[in-house]
Amino acid sequence: MTPARRVVTLPPTLLGGDAVAFARECQRRGAEVLEIRTDLHAADAVDPAALAQVLPLLVSERGKPLPPAWVAAAWRVDQDLMDATGERRDSLDAPAGKLLASHHADRPLSTHEALALWERPLPTDALVKHVEPMSEPAHLGTLLETQRALTARFGATRVTVLGMGAVALPARAVLARNNVLDYVAAGGSWAAAPGQRLLDDVVREWKGADRLTLPAPLRLGILGTAITHSRSPRLHRQPFDRIDIPEAGPVEALVDSLLTEYAGFAVTSPFKMRLARHTGSPLDAINTLVRRGSRWESFNTDTEGARKVLERLGARDVFVLGDGGATSALRTVAAERGQALRVLRRADIQGPLEGAGVWTWPERVPPPDSLRFERARVAVIAYGAPGRRIAAEISRRGGTPVLLGAAWFVAQARRQRQLWETAT
Repeated sequence: MTPARRVVTLPPTLLGGDAVAFARECQRRGAEVLEIRTDLHAADAVDPAALAQVLPLLVSERGKPLPPAWVAAAWRVDQDLMDATGERRDSLDAPAGKLLASHHADRPLSTHEALALWERPLPTDALVKHVEPMSEPAHLGTLLETQRALTARFGATRVTVLGMGAVALPARAVLARNNVLDYVAAGGSWAAAPGQRLLDDVVREWKGADRLTLPAPLRLGILGTAITHSRSPRLHRQPFDRIDIPEAGPVEALVDSLLTEYAGFAVTSPFKMRLARHTGSPLDAINTLVRRGSRWESFNTDTEGARKVLERLGARDVFVLGDGGATSALRTVAAERGQALRVLRRADIQGPLEGAGVWTWPERVPPPDSLRFERARVAVIAYGAPGRRIAAEISRRGGTPVLLGAAWFVAQARRQRQLWETAT
Protein backbone atom coordinates (compact mmCIF):
# COMPACT_ATOMS: atom_id res chain seq x y z
CA MET A 1 0.00 0.00 0.00
CA THR A 2 1.68 3.19 -1.20
CA PRO A 3 1.00 6.27 0.96
CA ALA A 4 -0.79 9.26 -0.54
CA ARG A 5 1.44 12.27 -1.24
CA ARG A 6 1.20 14.73 1.66
CA VAL A 7 0.02 18.19 0.58
CA VAL A 8 0.30 21.27 2.80
CA THR A 9 -1.32 24.60 1.90
CA LEU A 10 0.58 27.88 2.24
CA PRO A 11 -1.13 30.03 4.93
CA PRO A 12 -2.38 33.43 3.70
CA THR A 13 -0.20 35.37 6.16
CA LEU A 14 3.07 34.07 4.70
CA LEU A 15 4.55 36.06 1.82
CA GLY A 16 7.82 36.25 -0.08
CA GLY A 17 10.77 34.82 1.82
CA ASP A 18 8.58 33.69 4.71
CA ALA A 19 6.63 31.49 2.29
CA VAL A 20 9.87 29.85 1.08
CA ALA A 21 10.97 29.27 4.69
CA PHE A 22 7.60 27.63 5.43
CA ALA A 23 8.03 25.33 2.42
CA ARG A 24 11.51 24.31 3.59
CA GLU A 25 10.31 23.58 7.11
CA CYS A 26 7.38 21.50 5.84
CA GLN A 27 9.69 19.58 3.52
CA ARG A 28 11.96 18.82 6.50
CA ARG A 29 8.97 17.48 8.43
CA GLY A 30 7.83 15.22 5.58
CA ALA A 31 5.54 17.26 3.31
CA GLU A 32 5.75 16.26 -0.36
CA VAL A 33 3.66 18.91 -2.17
CA LEU A 34 2.99 22.62 -1.48
CA GLU A 35 -0.35 24.13 -2.50
CA ILE A 36 -0.90 27.83 -3.20
CA ARG A 37 -4.42 29.12 -3.87
CA THR A 38 -5.64 32.22 -5.63
CA ASP A 39 -8.15 32.97 -2.85
CA LEU A 40 -5.32 33.10 -0.30
CA HIS A 41 -2.51 34.92 -2.14
CA ALA A 42 -2.26 37.67 -4.74
CA ALA A 43 -0.26 36.98 -7.86
CA ASP A 44 2.80 38.92 -6.69
CA ALA A 45 2.67 37.86 -3.02
CA VAL A 46 4.80 34.77 -3.55
CA ASP A 47 7.59 33.65 -5.85
CA PRO A 48 6.27 30.43 -7.44
CA ALA A 49 9.60 29.53 -9.02
CA ALA A 50 11.38 29.76 -5.64
CA LEU A 51 8.68 27.67 -3.97
CA ALA A 52 8.85 25.05 -6.73
CA GLN A 53 12.58 24.63 -6.07
CA VAL A 54 11.68 23.42 -2.54
CA LEU A 55 8.58 21.28 -3.15
CA PRO A 56 6.46 20.30 -6.16
CA LEU A 57 3.93 23.11 -6.50
CA LEU A 58 0.17 22.58 -6.72
CA VAL A 59 -1.53 25.81 -7.82
CA SER A 60 -5.28 25.97 -7.21
CA GLU A 61 -7.78 28.24 -8.91
CA ARG A 62 -10.29 29.44 -6.29
CA GLY A 63 -12.50 32.24 -7.58
CA LYS A 64 -9.66 34.27 -9.12
CA PRO A 65 -7.75 33.33 -12.29
CA LEU A 66 -4.40 31.59 -12.00
CA PRO A 67 -1.41 33.86 -12.73
CA PRO A 68 0.63 32.59 -15.71
CA ALA A 69 3.80 32.51 -13.57
CA TRP A 70 2.09 30.17 -11.12
CA VAL A 71 1.02 27.82 -13.90
CA ALA A 72 4.50 27.81 -15.43
CA ALA A 73 6.06 26.75 -12.10
CA ALA A 74 3.37 24.22 -11.22
CA TRP A 75 3.63 20.47 -10.87
CA ARG A 76 -0.18 20.34 -11.06
CA VAL A 77 -2.91 22.89 -11.75
CA ASP A 78 -6.17 22.46 -9.80
CA GLN A 79 -9.22 23.60 -11.77
CA ASP A 80 -12.81 22.99 -10.69
CA LEU A 81 -15.27 21.27 -13.02
CA MET A 82 -17.70 24.11 -12.25
CA ASP A 83 -17.34 27.85 -12.71
CA ALA A 84 -18.09 30.51 -10.09
CA THR A 85 -21.82 30.42 -10.95
CA GLY A 86 -22.06 26.66 -10.42
CA GLU A 87 -22.31 25.87 -14.13
CA ARG A 88 -20.24 23.10 -15.69
CA ARG A 89 -17.18 24.41 -17.52
CA ASP A 90 -16.93 23.54 -21.17
CA SER A 91 -13.20 22.88 -20.89
CA LEU A 92 -10.31 22.86 -18.46
CA ASP A 93 -7.24 24.56 -19.89
CA ALA A 94 -4.31 23.40 -17.76
CA PRO A 95 -1.13 22.64 -19.72
CA ALA A 96 -0.61 19.06 -20.84
CA GLY A 97 0.34 16.74 -18.00
CA LYS A 98 -0.52 19.25 -15.26
CA LEU A 99 -4.30 19.03 -14.80
CA LEU A 100 -5.83 18.18 -11.44
CA ALA A 101 -9.58 18.27 -12.12
CA SER A 102 -11.55 18.91 -8.94
CA HIS A 103 -15.06 19.36 -7.67
CA HIS A 104 -16.06 20.81 -4.29
CA ALA A 105 -19.68 19.86 -3.64
CA ASP A 106 -21.82 22.18 -1.53
CA ARG A 107 -23.70 19.29 0.10
CA PRO A 108 -23.25 15.55 0.73
CA LEU A 109 -23.93 13.57 -2.45
CA SER A 110 -24.97 10.03 -3.19
CA THR A 111 -22.44 8.01 -5.17
CA HIS A 112 -24.77 8.17 -8.17
CA GLU A 113 -24.85 11.99 -7.98
CA ALA A 114 -21.08 12.16 -7.60
CA LEU A 115 -20.42 9.93 -10.59
CA ALA A 116 -22.76 12.00 -12.74
CA LEU A 117 -20.56 15.05 -12.13
CA TRP A 118 -17.55 13.20 -13.54
CA GLU A 119 -19.21 12.02 -16.76
CA ARG A 120 -16.96 14.04 -19.01
CA PRO A 121 -13.78 13.34 -20.97
CA LEU A 122 -10.54 14.13 -19.18
CA PRO A 123 -6.92 13.74 -20.29
CA THR A 124 -5.67 10.28 -19.37
CA ASP A 125 -2.90 11.82 -17.23
CA ALA A 126 -5.22 14.15 -15.29
CA LEU A 127 -5.65 13.66 -11.54
CA VAL A 128 -9.17 13.66 -10.09
CA LYS A 129 -10.16 15.22 -6.75
CA HIS A 130 -13.70 14.99 -5.34
CA VAL A 131 -14.58 16.84 -2.11
CA GLU A 132 -17.83 16.78 -0.09
CA PRO A 133 -18.94 18.28 3.23
CA MET A 134 -19.70 15.75 5.96
CA SER A 135 -22.67 16.77 8.07
CA GLU A 136 -23.08 13.25 9.50
CA PRO A 137 -20.37 10.69 10.37
CA ALA A 138 -22.29 7.92 8.59
CA HIS A 139 -21.53 9.64 5.26
CA LEU A 140 -18.13 7.92 5.38
CA GLY A 141 -19.77 4.81 3.91
CA THR A 142 -20.99 6.80 0.90
CA LEU A 143 -17.60 8.46 0.39
CA LEU A 144 -15.87 5.07 0.42
CA GLU A 145 -18.33 3.83 -2.19
CA THR A 146 -17.73 6.96 -4.29
CA GLN A 147 -13.96 6.47 -3.98
CA ARG A 148 -14.26 2.87 -5.20
CA ALA A 149 -16.44 3.91 -8.14
CA LEU A 150 -14.17 6.78 -9.22
CA THR A 151 -11.12 4.55 -8.91
CA ALA A 152 -12.79 1.96 -11.12
CA ARG A 153 -13.50 4.68 -13.70
CA PHE A 154 -10.19 6.59 -13.66
CA GLY A 155 -7.63 4.18 -12.17
CA ALA A 156 -5.99 3.77 -8.76
CA THR A 157 -3.17 6.23 -9.46
CA ARG A 158 -5.40 9.23 -10.20
CA VAL A 159 -8.18 9.60 -7.61
CA THR A 160 -8.52 11.54 -4.35
CA VAL A 161 -11.79 11.70 -2.37
CA LEU A 162 -12.05 13.95 0.68
CA GLY A 163 -14.60 14.78 3.36
CA MET A 164 -14.69 18.19 5.04
CA GLY A 165 -16.13 19.32 8.35
CA ALA A 166 -15.95 18.97 12.10
CA VAL A 167 -16.30 15.17 12.05
CA ALA A 168 -14.35 14.51 8.84
CA LEU A 169 -10.88 13.71 10.23
CA PRO A 170 -11.29 9.94 10.71
CA ALA A 171 -13.03 9.73 7.33
CA ARG A 172 -10.06 11.43 5.68
CA ALA A 173 -7.70 9.03 7.47
CA VAL A 174 -9.59 6.01 6.15
CA LEU A 175 -9.96 7.45 2.62
CA ALA A 176 -6.24 8.27 2.51
CA ARG A 177 -5.43 4.56 2.26
CA ASN A 178 -6.58 4.64 -1.37
CA ASN A 179 -6.12 8.32 -2.27
CA VAL A 180 -3.36 9.78 -4.40
CA LEU A 181 -3.14 13.01 -2.38
CA ASP A 182 -3.56 13.61 1.35
CA TYR A 183 -4.20 17.26 2.25
CA VAL A 184 -2.84 17.83 5.76
CA ALA A 185 -2.40 20.73 8.19
CA ALA A 186 1.09 21.96 9.03
CA GLY A 187 -0.05 22.89 12.55
CA GLY A 188 -0.66 26.13 14.39
CA SER A 189 -3.88 28.12 14.45
CA TRP A 190 -4.63 27.99 10.71
CA ALA A 191 -5.77 25.07 8.57
CA ALA A 192 -6.83 25.05 4.94
CA ALA A 193 -9.95 22.95 5.60
CA PRO A 194 -11.81 21.54 8.62
CA GLY A 195 -11.04 17.90 9.27
CA GLN A 196 -7.43 17.84 8.12
CA ARG A 197 -4.97 15.64 10.01
CA LEU A 198 -1.72 17.10 11.28
CA LEU A 199 1.31 16.61 9.06
CA ASP A 200 3.37 15.18 11.93
CA ASP A 201 0.68 12.60 12.74
CA VAL A 202 0.48 11.45 9.12
CA VAL A 203 4.26 11.17 8.78
CA ARG A 204 4.38 9.13 11.99
CA GLU A 205 1.79 6.71 10.60
CA TRP A 206 3.88 5.87 7.55
CA LYS A 207 7.25 5.38 9.21
CA GLY A 208 8.40 1.78 9.00
CA ALA A 209 8.35 -0.70 6.15
CA ASP A 210 5.65 -2.76 7.84
CA ARG A 211 3.11 -0.06 6.94
CA LEU A 212 3.52 -0.86 3.25
CA THR A 213 1.80 -4.24 3.54
CA LEU A 214 -1.77 -5.28 2.81
CA PRO A 215 -4.34 -5.54 4.20
CA ALA A 216 -4.25 -2.27 6.11
CA PRO A 217 -4.56 -2.77 9.89
CA LEU A 218 -7.53 -1.48 11.83
CA ARG A 219 -6.85 2.00 13.14
CA LEU A 220 -6.70 3.41 16.66
CA GLY A 221 -7.44 6.98 17.71
CA ILE A 222 -8.10 9.44 20.50
CA LEU A 223 -11.43 11.27 20.74
CA GLY A 224 -11.61 14.63 22.48
CA THR A 225 -11.87 18.41 22.24
CA ALA A 226 -8.75 20.64 22.01
CA ILE A 227 -6.32 17.68 21.93
CA THR A 228 -3.56 18.99 19.68
CA HIS A 229 -1.20 18.55 22.66
CA SER A 230 -2.03 14.85 23.17
CA ARG A 231 0.94 12.49 23.24
CA SER A 232 -1.19 9.42 22.52
CA PRO A 233 -0.27 9.32 18.80
CA ARG A 234 3.41 9.18 19.82
CA LEU A 235 2.94 6.43 22.37
CA HIS A 236 0.58 3.91 20.79
CA ARG A 237 1.00 1.72 17.74
CA GLN A 238 0.14 3.12 14.34
CA PRO A 239 -2.09 3.96 12.58
CA PHE A 240 -3.35 6.23 15.39
CA ASP A 241 -5.50 9.31 14.72
CA ARG A 242 -5.99 12.49 16.73
CA ILE A 243 -9.76 13.03 16.33
CA ASP A 244 -10.45 16.51 17.66
CA ILE A 245 -14.17 17.35 17.45
CA PRO A 246 -16.31 20.08 19.05
CA GLU A 247 -17.67 19.52 22.55
CA ALA A 248 -21.22 19.33 21.21
CA GLY A 249 -20.20 17.09 18.28
CA PRO A 250 -22.05 13.82 17.51
CA VAL A 251 -19.45 11.58 19.13
CA GLU A 252 -21.92 8.71 19.58
CA ALA A 253 -22.75 8.57 15.87
CA LEU A 254 -19.08 8.98 15.06
CA VAL A 255 -17.88 5.91 16.96
CA ASP A 256 -20.75 3.87 15.54
CA SER A 257 -19.84 4.85 11.98
CA LEU A 258 -16.19 3.88 12.53
CA LEU A 259 -16.78 0.42 14.00
CA THR A 260 -15.64 -1.38 10.85
CA GLU A 261 -12.45 0.70 10.49
CA TYR A 262 -11.06 1.10 14.03
CA ALA A 263 -9.84 -1.41 16.61
CA GLY A 264 -10.30 1.01 19.49
CA PHE A 265 -10.32 4.53 20.83
CA ALA A 266 -8.88 6.45 23.73
CA VAL A 267 -11.58 8.78 25.04
CA THR A 268 -10.76 12.05 26.76
CA SER A 269 -12.60 15.18 27.91
CA PRO A 270 -15.45 15.93 27.35
CA PHE A 271 -16.74 12.58 26.03
CA LYS A 272 -15.98 10.11 28.84
CA MET A 273 -19.46 10.21 30.38
CA ARG A 274 -21.37 10.47 27.10
CA LEU A 275 -19.71 7.40 25.64
CA ALA A 276 -20.16 5.48 28.89
CA ARG A 277 -23.92 6.01 28.52
CA HIS A 278 -23.85 5.31 24.79
CA THR A 279 -22.09 1.96 25.16
CA GLY A 280 -24.24 0.85 28.09
CA SER A 281 -21.28 0.77 30.47
CA PRO A 282 -21.94 0.17 34.17
CA LEU A 283 -19.26 2.81 34.80
CA ASP A 284 -20.04 6.52 35.14
CA ALA A 285 -17.19 7.39 32.77
CA ILE A 286 -14.94 5.49 30.38
CA ASN A 287 -11.71 6.33 28.59
CA THR A 288 -11.21 3.29 26.35
CA LEU A 289 -13.26 1.59 23.63
CA VAL A 290 -12.27 -1.82 22.26
CA ARG A 291 -13.88 -3.38 19.21
CA ARG A 292 -15.65 -6.67 19.89
CA GLY A 293 -16.95 -7.79 16.51
CA SER A 294 -20.08 -5.73 15.89
CA ARG A 295 -20.01 -3.68 19.11
CA TRP A 296 -17.79 -1.54 21.34
CA GLU A 297 -16.72 -2.70 24.80
CA SER A 298 -15.84 0.11 27.19
CA PHE A 299 -13.28 0.38 30.01
CA ASN A 300 -11.85 3.02 32.31
CA THR A 301 -8.08 2.66 32.57
CA ASP A 302 -7.95 6.09 34.21
CA THR A 303 -8.12 4.16 37.47
CA GLU A 304 -4.47 3.21 36.87
CA GLY A 305 -3.55 6.88 36.61
CA ALA A 306 -5.73 7.84 39.57
CA ARG A 307 -3.95 5.26 41.71
CA LYS A 308 -0.56 6.76 40.84
CA VAL A 309 -1.76 10.27 41.71
CA LEU A 310 -3.33 9.37 45.05
CA GLU A 311 -0.27 7.34 46.01
CA ARG A 312 2.02 10.28 45.22
CA LEU A 313 -0.13 12.77 47.14
CA GLY A 314 0.00 10.44 50.17
CA ALA A 315 -2.86 12.16 52.04
CA ARG A 316 -5.77 10.56 53.84
CA ASP A 317 -8.16 13.33 52.82
CA VAL A 318 -8.13 14.74 49.29
CA PHE A 319 -10.27 17.41 47.67
CA VAL A 320 -11.02 17.22 43.94
CA LEU A 321 -11.78 20.21 41.73
CA GLY A 322 -14.34 19.18 39.12
CA ASP A 323 -16.69 16.24 38.73
CA GLY A 324 -16.03 14.81 35.27
CA GLY A 325 -14.63 11.58 33.94
CA ALA A 326 -11.30 11.77 35.80
CA THR A 327 -13.14 12.24 39.10
CA SER A 328 -15.04 9.01 38.52
CA ALA A 329 -11.72 7.14 38.41
CA LEU A 330 -10.48 8.96 41.52
CA ARG A 331 -13.65 7.96 43.40
CA THR A 332 -13.14 4.30 42.53
CA VAL A 333 -9.52 4.22 43.64
CA ALA A 334 -10.10 6.31 46.78
CA ALA A 335 -12.77 3.83 47.89
CA GLU A 336 -10.35 0.94 47.32
CA ARG A 337 -7.63 2.69 49.34
CA GLY A 338 -9.91 3.88 52.13
CA GLN A 339 -9.20 7.54 51.39
CA ALA A 340 -11.72 10.32 51.95
CA LEU A 341 -12.48 12.19 48.71
CA ARG A 342 -14.21 15.57 48.80
CA VAL A 343 -15.50 16.49 45.32
CA LEU A 344 -15.94 20.23 44.89
CA ARG A 345 -18.08 21.66 42.14
CA ARG A 346 -17.66 25.28 41.18
CA ALA A 347 -20.51 26.48 43.40
CA ASP A 348 -19.03 24.62 46.38
CA ILE A 349 -15.85 26.72 46.48
CA GLN A 350 -16.18 29.51 49.02
CA GLY A 351 -13.00 29.96 51.10
CA PRO A 352 -9.32 29.08 50.66
CA LEU A 353 -8.65 25.35 50.22
CA GLU A 354 -6.06 23.59 52.38
CA GLY A 355 -4.43 20.17 52.36
CA ALA A 356 -4.02 17.94 49.29
CA GLY A 357 -6.12 18.10 46.15
CA VAL A 358 -6.44 17.19 42.48
CA TRP A 359 -7.30 19.67 39.71
CA THR A 360 -9.31 17.80 37.05
CA TRP A 361 -10.70 20.73 35.02
CA PRO A 362 -9.38 20.82 31.44
CA GLU A 363 -7.40 23.93 30.58
CA ARG A 364 -10.25 25.27 28.46
CA VAL A 365 -12.51 25.42 31.55
CA PRO A 366 -11.84 28.65 33.48
CA PRO A 367 -11.69 28.24 37.28
CA PRO A 368 -14.11 30.23 39.45
CA ASP A 369 -12.93 33.66 40.58
CA SER A 370 -13.38 32.61 44.21
CA LEU A 371 -10.80 29.81 44.04
CA ARG A 372 -7.88 30.32 46.42
CA PHE A 373 -5.42 27.97 48.14
CA GLU A 374 -3.72 28.14 51.52
CA ARG A 375 -0.76 25.78 51.99
CA ALA A 376 -2.43 23.34 49.58
CA ARG A 377 -0.61 20.80 47.41
CA VAL A 378 -2.61 20.40 44.19
CA ALA A 379 -1.98 17.60 41.71
CA VAL A 380 -2.13 18.56 38.03
CA ILE A 381 -3.24 15.63 35.86
CA ALA A 382 -2.87 17.44 32.54
CA TYR A 383 0.56 17.24 30.93
CA GLY A 384 2.67 19.24 28.51
CA ALA A 385 1.90 22.92 27.91
CA PRO A 386 -1.69 22.71 29.27
CA GLY A 387 -0.38 21.13 32.48
CA ARG A 388 2.23 23.86 32.89
CA ARG A 389 -0.36 26.58 32.41
CA ILE A 390 -2.67 24.99 34.99
CA ALA A 391 0.29 24.74 37.39
CA ALA A 392 0.98 28.45 36.94
CA GLU A 393 -2.68 29.19 37.71
CA ILE A 394 -2.48 27.13 40.92
CA SER A 395 0.63 29.05 41.99
CA ARG A 396 -1.03 32.36 41.22
CA ARG A 397 -3.89 31.41 43.53
CA GLY A 398 -1.61 30.49 46.42
CA GLY A 399 -1.17 26.73 45.95
CA THR A 400 1.76 24.41 45.30
CA PRO A 401 1.30 22.48 42.06
CA VAL A 402 2.37 18.84 41.86
CA LEU A 403 2.88 17.84 38.22
CA LEU A 404 1.54 14.29 37.91
CA GLY A 405 -0.01 14.38 34.44
CA ALA A 406 2.72 12.28 32.83
CA ALA A 407 2.47 9.65 35.56
CA TRP A 408 -1.32 9.44 35.11
CA PHE A 409 -1.02 9.31 31.33
CA VAL A 410 1.61 6.57 31.16
CA ALA A 411 -0.14 4.38 33.72
CA GLN A 412 -3.52 4.45 31.98
CA ALA A 413 -1.99 4.17 28.50
CA ARG A 414 -0.12 1.00 29.40
CA ARG A 415 -3.41 -0.69 30.26
CA GLN A 416 -5.09 0.70 27.12
CA ARG A 417 -2.41 -0.90 24.98
CA GLN A 418 -3.05 -4.28 26.58
CA LEU A 419 -6.80 -3.97 25.97
CA TRP A 420 -6.44 -2.94 22.32
CA GLU A 421 -4.34 -6.03 21.66
CA THR A 422 -7.47 -8.08 22.49
CA ALA A 423 -9.69 -6.32 19.90
CA THR A 424 -11.65 -8.61 17.58
